Amino acid sequence: MDSVMVTQGESRLVYSVSQVAMHIKNILQDSNLRDIWVEGEVGNFTRSAAGHSYFSLLDEGAALRCVMFRGGTGEREIENGAAVIAHGYVSLYEARGDIQLIADTVQPMGEGELQRKRDELEMRLRAEGLFEESRKRPIPPFPRRIGVVTSPIGSVWHDIQNVTRRRYPLAELALAGTLVQGKEAAPHIVKALDALNENTQVDVIIVARGGGSLEDMWAFNDETVARAVFGSKAPVVSGIGHETDWTIADLAADVRAPTPSAAAEIVSPNQADIEAKIGAHRGYLNASMGGRIASSAREIHTLRSRLHRGLPDFDTMRLRIDDLVRTASAHAQGAVQIADERVNGMTARLSSISPRDTLIRGYAIVQKNSQIVTDPSQVTQGDPVEVTVAKGRFHAVVTNGTGRTVARTRQQPRKTPPTGQAVMDLPER
Repeated sequence: MDSVMVTQGESRLVYSVSQVAMHIKNILQDSNLRDIWVEGEVGNFTRSAAGHSYFSLLDEGAALRCVMFRGGTGEREIENGAAVIAHGYVSLYEARGDIQLIADTVQPMGEGELQRKRDELEMRLRAEGLFEESRKRPIPPFPRRIGVVTSPIGSVWHDIQNVTRRRYPLAELALAGTLVQGKEAAPHIVKALDALNENTQVDVIIVARGGGSLEDMWAFNDETVARAVFGSKAPVVSGIGHETDWTIADLAADVRAPTPSAAAEIVSPNQADIEAKIGAHRGYLNASMGGRIASSAREIHTLRSRLHRGLPDFDTMRLRIDDLVRTASAHAQGAVQIADERVNGMTARLSSISPRDTLIRGYAIVQKNSQIVTDPSQVTQGDPVEVTVAKGRFHAVVTNGTGRTVARTRQQPRKTPPTGQAVMDLPER
């Protein structure tokens, strides 16, 4: 708002209508009128062709224009003469200069007090930390036993059974039947929660009821119920009313579902999805294992080829060994033959100088007292001697004479000759 007008030497601020309207609108938006509840009697109600509701809230001293756009909560409660409480924010409609309440919720006047109490309880429990996201627990992915706190009669329990049976028939449902409406409902709900936590092994608990007015669902805005939900050992999923209904129990629960059936779907994994995931994992494992097996087979083939290339050529080595054996055998045979020839030559040489061969040629060996007689001076007349010839030996006596043996009749005792030898005794002459 910075427009300036100068007249006859003096200046003053002058604003356009739009500037003033926008300034007022900004003031309203920055004030505490952005989030208010207003009570009054409905008047001047009309509904446009687009479905928007236009009306005024009246009391004894004033009127406030209101508009609720199509889809607002409680638009059925708007009718001329109805005592209501409306929630929204105050704004300025610049085109007509109207200050009006842009309403998003309308409730009968009786519910206004309940809403106030609910809001006060929400603020107090929120300040205590009962609604903190950090303390909320995850829902078990595959619960074996599901506890249910709801009325045993009516459609809610039936719907939860049908959803669970269809999606996850492996789970067991444990019902803790309770009142869900009326003055006695809150203590019954608390008792049902305590019973599930103390007497049964449940993995998760559903707290549910069907839709209704704020007064119908008031038990779930009770402080004792909120604290029982907060203190539950098992995680709690709330499914209270319809999607637009929020209770204190919803805020205290670990997970809030828009409807009881949606709560059953949250805690029940879809069997078809599980089977699909298992099939996908099986396919992945099969493909992975097939690839690993093929890769290992190629690696084994490569290693086998390397091993074969690294092994010695046994066939060539066998042939080489055979050649070496034949060569060694030939050398050995030649060496044996040469040795035989040497032995034969030495044998022949030995035979040529052998005494036996000399005896065969007619020579004899004369021994006296086992001493070979090589000189006549070694014997005297009458000495007994032993004469060895080629085929035996005999005894004789040395006599005088001119070189001839004198035979004497002296019988010598016969001795047993060695094997193959004969001893001949000559008679004396």
